[in-house]
Formats: sequence, C-alpha cells, structure tokens
Amino acid sequence: MEEKLEQESSDIIKVVLFGPESTGKTTLSQQLARHYNTVWVPEYAREYLQHKWNNERKTCEPHDLLPIAEGQMRLENELTKKASNVLICDTDLLETKVYSEAYYLGYCDENLEKYALLNEYHLYFLTYIDVPWEEDDLRDKPNEREKMFDYFKGTLDKYDRKYVILKGDKKTRLKTAIHHIDKLLKMIDFTEKDLKQLQDKGISKDKVLQQIETFKEGIPFVDLQKAAVVGEGIVRVDNENELIAHFENNIEEKTILKFVPASGAASRMFKAMFNFVEAYDPSNEALDAYLERTGDKAVKQFVEGMENFSFYNDLLSKIEGSYSNEGEKVHAFVKTMLAENGLNFGFYPKGLLPFHRCKKGSATPFKEHLKEGALYAKTNGKANLHFTISPQHDTMFKEEESISVPRISQKTDTEFKVSYSYQKPSTDTLAVTMDNTPFRNDDGSILFRPGGHGALIENLNEQDADLVFIKNIDNVVIDENLEAVGNSKKVLGGLLLRIQEKSFKYAESLEQNPSPEMIGEIASFAINELNIVLPEDFESMDSSDKIGLLKEKLNRPIRICGMVKNEGEPGGGPFYIKDTEGNISLQIIESAQIDSSNSAQISILKNSTHFNPVDIVCGLKNHKGEKFDLMKFIDHKQAFITGKTQNGKELKALELPGLWNGAMAFWNTIFVEVPLVTFNPVKTVNDLLKPSHQS
Repeated sequence: MEEKLEQESSDIIKVVLFGPESTGKTTLSQQLARHYNTVWVPEYAREYLQHKWNNERKTCEPHDLLPIAEGQMRLENELTKKASNVLICDTDLLETKVYSEAYYLGYCDENLEKYALLNEYHLYFLTYIDVPWEEDDLRDKPNEREKMFDYFKGTLDKYDRKYVILKGDKKTRLKTAIHHIDKLLKMIDFTEKDLKQLQDKGISKDKVLQQIETFKEGIPFVDLQKAAVVGEGIVRVDNENELIAHFENNIEEKTILKFVPASGAASRMFKAMFNFVEAYDPSNEALDAYLERTGDKAVKQFVEGMENFSFYNDLLSKIEGSYSNEGEKVHAFVKTMLAENGLNFGFYPKGLLPFHRCKKGSATPFKEHLKEGALYAKTNGKANLHFTISPQHDTMFKEEESISVPRISQKTDTEFKVSYSYQKPSTDTLAVTMDNTPFRNDDGSILFRPGGHGALIENLNEQDADLVFIKNIDNVVIDENLEAVGNSKKVLGGLLLRIQEKSFKYAESLEQNPSPEMIGEIASFAINELNIVLPEDFESMDSSDKIGLLKEKLNRPIRICGMVKNEGEPGGGPFYIKDTEGNISLQIIESAQIDSSNSAQISILKNSTHFNPVDIVCGLKNHKGEKFDLMKFIDHKQAFITGKTQNGKELKALELPGLWNGAMAFWNTIFVEVPLVTFNPVKTVNDLLKPSHQS
C-alpha cells in the first residue's frame, strides 16, 4: 500500500496550489499550466467524491481518504512524466491530511501522514479567502473559511514548507505566481558532479535549494514574552523523596536509555594552550615575564593549578629530563599534552580525556557516565547507554568500553549495554558565499558543514525506549557528588512518570467522546501541568473542536528539563516565546536567537533567573505505547546562520535547530529547578581545576 503513496523522483520543479475550498486553486492551476506550456494535476478527490455523491448521496468518510490519496499520487506520478520544466499540482497529500484532521477530530491515517510529510515540492501557493464562495455538491463550510485558512497556513508553518500567500483578483494572483515560479527556474544550476556529491551525502537537491532560500530570507529572532521563573514556568519540587520512590517503584517494566551527545573533539578545550605553545619561546623569555607581558589569564591559571590535573604525574614522567627551568617545563608539559607524538589531547574526543583522579589512575567522562547510568538508568540489573560519536573516534571509544565496562559493571553490579551512532552526512548543511550562492572548495565541490547538535534529533529518533535521559558528555561529577546527581535525575524521572500517567489517561478519554466536564478537566491539566497555552477563544469552541485541539496538544513527546540558578555560566535559558502564528510556549532559547538591538527583548533576557544545563528526561511514546516520530516536532525556523571563514574567504553557515532548542520546540515541556551540583561542564581545560572536579 505504501508504494502507492510514494512520490516518484524527478528533477522538474513542482508547485502546489494549497488552501481551503472555493479559493480559486483549479482556475489558477489551469492558467499556470497554459503559461508554462506544461500539464497540471487535477484534484482526484473531486472526481472520486462526485462519483460517490452521484451514486450513494454520501459525502467523504474516513475510509475514503486512502483511496483518494492513492489516486492523487497515481495522477501526479503519471503527469510528472509528461510535464515540461514545471508541474502544477492542484493539491497534494498534505492538503488531504489537513482535511482529514479538520473533519475527523484530528484523525489521519499513519501511512497518509507519513507520505504527506515525505513527499517534496519546491513551493506552495496558499490561496486566500478573498474570492467569492461558489457552492456545489461537495463544498460544505462557507462559514468556516477563515478558520480553515488558518489551519492550512498553520500546517505549512509547522512543517516548514516554503509558501507564498496569493491574494487579489485572478490577474494579480497569476502574476504573483509566475514571478515566484520564474525565480525557481532561475535558481542554481547544479552540475553532474554536484548532483553526485548530493547523492553520496543523501541530501536532496530540493533541500539545498530550501537552505539557499533560508540564507536569502534570514532567520527571524525569537519573540520573547517573558522569562520563565520559579512559580511561573519553572517548578520547584518540594516532594523529592516521594518522586524518587515513585520512579524507583515504576520503572521495572520500562525501558530506560541514557543518551549522551559525545561527538565533539576536545580541541576547543585547549584553544588557549595551543596559542601558548605557538606564542611562547622559553629559550628567549622567562615564563613570569611572558605572563606579565601578555596578561594571559588562562595560561596563568593552568600553570598555578597544573599539579591538580589528574594527568599531571603521567605527563610529567614523559618530559622528565627535557627542561632546565620553569618556562621550559611548562612549555614541554603543554606541548606534550597536545602533540600527536605526545598525549594528543587536542585530537581526543572529550569523552575519553582523563577528567578525574581515582584509585586506579584517572576517570574519563565515558567512565563517569557509566557510574551515573548504574544509578538511575538501570532496570532489572541492566543499563542502556547510547553515545553519539564521530567516526574517527569509534575505535577509541570501543577500546575505552572494553576497559571501563567490566570494572564499573563489577563495582555497581550492573550489566551495561553500550551503543553508538554517528551524526548523519545527510544532516550536513550548505555553506554559501556572502551573496548566497553555494560556497565551493578549491576542487570545485560544494562545501557542506556539520549541522550542529540539532542534527542529533535524528539519532535520538532512532532510539526505542520509554524514558530517555539526555546529558552532555562533559557534564560529569566526582564520586562524592554522584548520589546527589542520581537522586536529582530520579526526581525528574518520577515527575515525568506522574505527568505521563495523567496525560495518557486523558488522551484515552479524548477518544471516548468525553463530557463537557471532562473536557474542562483535561484543559485544566494541559494549562497547569503541561504549560500549554490554549487559544483565547477555546471556551467558545464547540466540543468537537475542543477535543480535536486537546488531542493534538496532548499527543506529543514530553520532556522534563532541569534548570539551575544562573550564576554567570553561559548557556540557553527558559522563556515563554510567541511564534509566527501567535502561539505561546515554553522554550530553551540561546542568546544568539534574541535581537540584541531590541531593548525590550534584552530587558526580558536580563530578567532570566535560570539557565539550561542540558539535564533532560524524555518520554518518547504515546498512550498506546507507540513511538513518536520526533522529526514532526521540529521548529525549522529556530535554525542559526553564522559567519565563518574557509581558506581566508568569508562564508555563511547554517546550523540546524538545536537538539534541546528548536528540534524539540513542539514537545510538551516542563522546567524544574535542579541543584547546582548537577551542573559541572568542562568547556576549557581549566574547568577541571574547579572543586566539582577535584577529589
């Protein structure tokens, strides 16, 4: 059945006329086809439903939607072969999905939904409701045109479809549509070598063109409404022991996973040290003189605390006899620490550096995460950990696993199952020149760059677990603080289980035609416990619309995010934001997403009391035990454009919406205050000198 809904690949440009009934889509489709001397794909639903009406005097029913979708794709695939350079589609499966949800209380067949989101088009023309209503046998919502238009527009925004709203008379609409199609036809002409490069990376031509448009249009700043604070957006837990007990008593039948983003190399940790090795010549200058002359605080701190690093003795033994004064000693120490023929820390992944002292040498973050996993990610004696790593570090991680797992397993009486994944090449993003054309390497190939940690939403999406704890690789603690961190995680996990129990119960109730009283109870839960901001007109909606809306709001992944008091550390913060559709939600926002020239926005930023330590527990399944497709809950408008250089040339790079920022934007979110002991990131090597990393 699925292959009947699949879009056959093609290099021609495809545009879709999209919008409520009786808004001029068919007329415009015919006009555009004539203008471009091509074919247009009619709306199969009209033929199908007219036949049903003529023979049965019945309108559309849920079981009709799949045959309609299959007929639509059959038509599109047949006519694609006959089109010239443009195919005009009077509708697509996304429109069928909209009507399914609008008419049948949020219901949409899972196969129809899958291909509605997978099938790709270059541009949507969203037809506005400023044309007269024309009645026929099939049209039935003349009084809901504005509501339906908002639904159509919201769908395009939600799934990040590129679209243009068409308003005005037929002549104006045709002129606007031709202008935008002509722009598409003049877009980048890729060479065979380019297309082969895209194919090898698993990146579609359409995705590249969409990214170019993103660079051209820019990414809007977020619209902060207010900072989340304790009592208003952030929960301060006062029943910790109760939640810990609830977690411990209800996880035996659950699959728990500890998910650790660990693909980053440690090179940025040692940036100041690399500079020192290059800048300092101990044969010409005393170390004190160098530090006085340069005012290099990072190197001064490193030197003063050098003996406290867990790797100090090992490194000192390697340089023994190679220095005659303090300057030569420090220079040799740092150089050997970084050099490829030394300890090679500059190449190492963070997860495999010696962070902490322990009885038998030193402990890496990998090892510390095993210890943590044994505390709160273990059920029935087994703990599952998943690390996202770089391919070049694969062997190194597996060697560390072979050493650390047996030791920690014996120490904690835990059977560990460790798995790994890489950031996918298909998530790499295009780099462009300052005039928004693809940036090319010296060999003529297109430059792609890693899409940032937001790309890891795909890795997370492939995991199958009831509860997933997410924590960065460099945020680990020494043994003295391990119990406190474990208990904090159990509090978050216990709260998630409590919230899920209620959410699942209410989701089941919504499928059973609940009473007005029950609808009110569910709405209260959504507002007060899931932080969902319902539309202002919610109370005036009829019951079926309330049920449909609440189904859509509850049927989402849930995340409980720990928040620590802001004591000057860098990091994203918790805020209420308003999106382009006027919806307000709780989000983790980075400072780069905020307009620094807007005094009102900066004032809200300064009112923030907490920030995000990446301390998250997620529920990835619905009330039926089915896994959510996390790719459906991304806000693509929360990406980042940054300036970079390559071989001395300026370029613009695109970072995907961050894993806990835009990649989780449409999840249900609860922020919880957690103790500072849970936050011990290591961004520079000197962070290892802080008390939280010293045994």
